[in-house]
Amino acid sequence: MTTKPFMRISLVRVLLLLSLAFAEYGIILERVSSLGINYGQVGNNLPPPEKVIDLLTSLRITKTRIYDTNPQILKAFANSKIEIVVTIENQILPLLTDPQQALRWVSSRIKPYFPATKITGIMVGNELFTDQDSSLIGYLVPAMINIHRALVQLSLDKYIQVSTPSSLAVLAESYPPSSGSFRPEVAAVMQQLLRFLDSTKSPFWINAYPYFAYKDNPTKIPVDYVLFNRNPGMTDPNTRLHYDNMLYAQVDAVNFAVMKMGYRNVEVRVSETGWPSKGDVEETGAWPTNAAVYNRNLMMRQFGGEGTPLRHNTRLEVYIFALFNEDMKPGPTSERNYGLFRPDGSMSYNLGFSSMSTIAASESFSLPSSSASKAMKKEKKSLECCTILILAMIIIQVVLPRRS
Repeated sequence: MTTKPFMRISLVRVLLLLSLAFAEYGIILERVSSLGINYGQVGNNLPPPEKVIDLLTSLRITKTRIYDTNPQILKAFANSKIEIVVTIENQILPLLTDPQQALRWVSSRIKPYFPATKITGIMVGNELFTDQDSSLIGYLVPAMINIHRALVQLSLDKYIQVSTPSSLAVLAESYPPSSGSFRPEVAAVMQQLLRFLDSTKSPFWINAYPYFAYKDNPTKIPVDYVLFNRNPGMTDPNTRLHYDNMLYAQVDAVNFAVMKMGYRNVEVRVSETGWPSKGDVEETGAWPTNAAVYNRNLMMRQFGGEGTPLRHNTRLEVYIFALFNEDMKPGPTSERNYGLFRPDGSMSYNLGFSSMSTIAASESFSLPSSSASKAMKKEKKSLECCTILILAMIIIQVVLPRRS
């Protein structure tokens, strides 16, 4: 009997997943090149960058993003092999519309650290299209052009991409995904931005949070749909593409919006996504269990190299928000509780992967170890079993349904 091509592919997937399940350490995140994490610094009790490198290394995470060009971090990350994306703060964009100022910025903020520090991207501003100061939007693309030209002048453009992250609020429509379109008031600048990204082969970054949609409408949005759990999902009536989670639907809504502007080759990536482990009373769903499920399932999707239904042949690149809880962030309680880790290096909740990461983090942050060694050994066994169960769930939820 001839084996169907799909069955051969499924078998390879199953064997790969099961073989990796028995890897000694780094079970989930090893070899996941499309997964990064946001390293925010709005806290007064965060560990030094050297300890952060140890933590990222123990987690097998090779990409991170910071929200400035902190020289202490850039120096510390030298020779670490961790790729880092830096950010230009919104308020200095007007300055960078001067080409000479842009060259000075790159010469002083980037060139001294590269290539020892693997700077791979520069985010020009953050969520400019929805910033309260709308006057900054006009400075965005000129600043990006000048930063890119400065990189060219310094022969760094082959290594460092220039882009900017936007929030989903740039969309006028997002449901169903094929209806995705940009708001009319941002269309003119968006056209300029996409032209720049297309010409420089840079990605369009989006901050996408299914949590916000669920929080605002928990009675109508199924929690399993936003958490990547098994669920009936939804089928786009226009494309017949099926979505089993909200994040992919949100990303494809942006994909469709970009294509409607005439740009089919601009890749959409996720610069931020996450789930808070704590929130105020009115912040429905901001619980440790939901945060653990969301981030664990997202990581498993990354582990499987998935793309969205529209771009299923392109691995979706995602940066999780965030590495640490940040105690000085303003706003509701949830804003200070997106971290996978507390500032002392302990996990905010049990993600169920890589017992080594827990042990390594504990050692590098000098947490008590002698009294906890037995508990760690017990936790290691528990996490290994949990990981195997997770892999079995993925085989059932992701691989087997595709046979039909």
